[in-house]
Parts: sequence; structure tokens; C-alpha cells
Amino acid sequence: MPRVEHHPSPRGRTRRDATRTPLSWGPVTLPRMANGSTTTGTAHAATTTGAAAPDAGVRRPALSPSRASDFKQCPLLYRFRAVDRLPETPTKAQVRGTLVHSVLERLFALPRAERTAGTARELLRPTWSQLSEESPEWRELFTDPESADELSEWFGSAEKLLDSYFAMEDPRTLDPEACELHVETELSSGVLLRGYIDRLDVAPTGEIRVVDYKTGAAPREIGEAKAMFQMKFYAVVLWRLRGVVPRQLKLLYLSDGQALAYTPDEAELARFERTLEAIWQAILRAGRTGDFRPSPSRLCGWCSHKDLCPSYGGTPPEYPGWPEPDAGEESALDRAD
Repeated sequence: MPRVEHHPSPRGRTRRDATRTPLSWGPVTLPRMANGSTTTGTAHAATTTGAAAPDAGVRRPALSPSRASDFKQCPLLYRFRAVDRLPETPTKAQVRGTLVHSVLERLFALPRAERTAGTARELLRPTWSQLSEESPEWRELFTDPESADELSEWFGSAEKLLDSYFAMEDPRTLDPEACELHVETELSSGVLLRGYIDRLDVAPTGEIRVVDYKTGAAPREIGEAKAMFQMKFYAVVLWRLRGVVPRQLKLLYLSDGQALAYTPDEAELARFERTLEAIWQAILRAGRTGDFRPSPSRLCGWCSHKDLCPSYGGTPPEYPGWPEPDAGEESALDRAD
């Protein structure tokens, strides 16, 4: 049966946690490219599924964990994000999450001995410089008269998240197979799944661990279910790509040092695969007619498009039709938290 384990940071572990014999998750690695990034799973996906490599200029509509979660939460939210592609102004917390993810990715590209907390802090500002050049609109989050102090405080909060990470793991003992791994596979039903995995650990004995960093507080109720939906999505993709059920799905909540570890089984992933197929069929039906209905909930308070929602007296823009060529790509902000 699947098993869920909640773990605090090492300083607060119970005796049972401390005495368990963990798997060794290194030193299996993939070759790194000249720029330090890791190879992606795209080519492996094509060879594993037996499908021909897609035309680089045209990408089929696909289902990502973020967009699948959007549709489950509210079909109209899915439409606003994946079909209309309405702009959303990120919050400082979202951008901070992207920054911390990028720092950890760069940290694991360094030799093991150099992966220290001090090095991670030193990477913050140069990484922010690069990210803000690629997305200059993020700089506008800090344009107040007191922005210098505000930015300094923001960097301080990012340092605390990194310190929390180092309280949970020692990256010098790990050699991930890949970081920010792009994975893609087609199910036998024709559903194309696509996403990015924060970190993939593979033990010398072949066991797979999927690791995802969360920069918000450890979730409860809806939040925890949403996070585990994302991890099961990745587990299905890896299972179909490699023929191996991941040994562990691990969520690291950096704001409070909590970890959630889950052990899936094949029967559960088969059921979840059918759930993803059903979600995609529902999306296609809505896409043909434009009937993406709102689903009001307490999460509406965090929606950027509330003013356009009929449930709150708004009017959505005219339906533009099903998007081509791709309705499922995730942004860096989607993957940050």
C-alpha cells in the first residue's frame, strides 16, 4: 500500500526517523552540457515511447501538472491561463521561489565539495541579475522609493529558505541524475504529458526518487492534495518512460523545514493515469465548445482573473478557440511553488 511520511528537519526528527537506513542516492549522474545545465528527458521520452521525434517547429497540445490542477480547481481558470493566456503579475513570493529554485539548480552543477550554504547565498544576487534580465518586468516589483531596503529584505527571506534547505539535506552527499528535468511521454490513449521535475535522484541499485522544493508553508488539506497530485503526475511520466515505479516522492517545504515523503505503487499510478486521461478528455470537450465553467471556492480570493469571472459579475473575453500548437507548457513561476 502507498505510504505517506511526514518528516521535520533533521534537528527535530523522531528516533524512528533517525534510525532508518536510507538508500544511497548517488553518485549516478548524467553528462552535463558545457553551460552547466543538465540534459533533459525529451530525447529519452521519444525513444522510450517509440514515437518519432516531433517537428521542432510544432508542438502538440499537452497536459502539464499545473494546468491539469487548474482544470480540476476551476475549468475557467484553465481557460484563462492555457487558452486565453491572460497575463498575471507575479507576487514577490512567487519570484522568490523561482530564484531559490534556480540557485539550487546551480548549486548542484558545482563539484560536491563546493555545495555549501555560503556558496548558495553567494549565488543569490548573480542569479537574480540573470533572471531579472530575462524577465525585466520582475524588477518592477521593487520600484517603490524604499525599494533598496525592500530588495535587501527580500534577499534575506530567500537566504532563510536556503538555510532551511541545508538543515534538511546536505547536497555534498547527493549526486542527482538531473535537475530541472524536462520530461514528456505519450500514454497509450494518446494523451501527451509534459512537465519539469525539480530534481531526480537515482540510487546505484536503480531506485528513483523525485524531489520537489516548495517555498511556501507546508500545506494542509487542499494544498497538500494539490502538491501530491503534481508528484503523482511526475511518477506516472517516469513510470511510463523508464518502466520503474519511483521508490519515493519527496516534497521539501523550505519555509518551515518540513518534508513529506510518499511511496506510490503500480496499481495506484495506473488509477491516476486513468484520472489524467479523464481530465484531458474533459478539457478537449470544453475546448471544442468553449464551455469552461467557473467553479467558485475559497481559492478564488487568490485568483488574478476574478474581475473576469461570471461568478463575481465579470465577463470573460471572447473565446479565441482551441490554442495551437501548445496548451500545456508550464512557466518558471508554475514550477517554483
